[in-house]
Amino acid sequence: MKKSIYITILLSALTVIFVNCSDTNSAQGVTDNEIKVGMHTDISGPVSSFGKYSVDGVQMRFDEINQSGGINGRLLTLIAEDHQYQVPRAVQAANKLINKDNIFLMLGSLGTAMNNAVFEMQSEKNIPNLFPLSSARSMVSPLNRLKFGALSTYYDQARAAVKYSVNDKGKDKICVLYQDNDFGQETYEATIDQLTAMDIELTEKATNKPTDTDLTSQINKLKSANCEAIIMGTIVKDTILAYTKARQIGWDDVIIIGQVASYHPVIASQPNGVTDGFLTFAQFPSPDKETCKKHVCDWIERYENIYGSTPNIGSAYGYMYADITAKAIEIAGNDLNTDTFITALESIKDYQLIFGDGILSFGPEKHLGSNDAYLFEVQNGKFVQISDQDISASEQELLIQ
Repeated sequence: MKKSIYITILLSALTVIFVNCSDTNSAQGVTDNEIKVGMHTDISGPVSSFGKYSVDGVQMRFDEINQSGGINGRLLTLIAEDHQYQVPRAVQAANKLINKDNIFLMLGSLGTAMNNAVFEMQSEKNIPNLFPLSSARSMVSPLNRLKFGALSTYYDQARAAVKYSVNDKGKDKICVLYQDNDFGQETYEATIDQLTAMDIELTEKATNKPTDTDLTSQINKLKSANCEAIIMGTIVKDTILAYTKARQIGWDDVIIIGQVASYHPVIASQPNGVTDGFLTFAQFPSPDKETCKKHVCDWIERYENIYGSTPNIGSAYGYMYADITAKAIEIAGNDLNTDTFITALESIKDYQLIFGDGILSFGPEKHLGSNDAYLFEVQNGKFVQISDQDISASEQELLIQ
């Protein structure tokens, strides 16, 4: 009887050890033949011109990989949920992706407030948050093993916009128009910080909601304050509304300058050139059949054949972020879990941007691929790069001196 009891206890102990070891070496969303990737984004709301197209970009790259047999025998499955640029919907979508779909990682999810709202849920399940469609500092700062970003921040770009307005254009009455959310707040804070560093007071501020359909009162408020430059914490629709309203009322001498969230061909291609002259920062040119290099032209043609529409900057983000993610999965090898994936991603150096000349590099203490950004202007219905000077971390350090 005692021998039987001892055997039972030993088997139970071995079972516990085996289960614990399995939990340590395995990862949610990874099987012998599949890797599940989640994405919460705006597919049908006010920022769908970014979100929907980025989903297509990710899916296109995943399909290419899967058609070649996947990665180490595993196929990539994308599960995208529509949050319509609303935080409660983003939380609901993330809960489904994490706890029902059991994803391995989150990729290219859109929105600053949305990513901030769901990250704790991801952290509890040890799920990396990769390359969100938000350039907010909170996407990578403070350093967190689960957070990775690709390109320069709204904060750096907004500070550069202030410096450009003052030093290059000789303006000293600086104002700011921004969304009343986490995304817009970063633009406001950056504007204040740069003005403080230059010993200049903010002339005026105005805010808007992402869903606003008329920004007349905000533009009139800023014009009444005699603003000479407006730093914009806006995205697509509200950028168009604000800029066109300023020009409609004859306010032609004010500089209006945004950041990468307002770098979108929809803004540039408004009828009758109403957005010509709008300035913004971006990290690489949007794919364009008239100016593309051969490999980008070939990519555009493949995209159009698949989706029946012309790709935009959102499509490029999605495709590129899917490609970087796939490279890290491949480097991690057969023993794929969160730890091996993070180590693999941190090992990637000098990744050449598919759609531009920049490079991305990561490391254990470097989870933002690049700090570079360039100034673009809308000319004749298209964004045109007007400066070869990049905005980098080293330059931003000089801005506070």
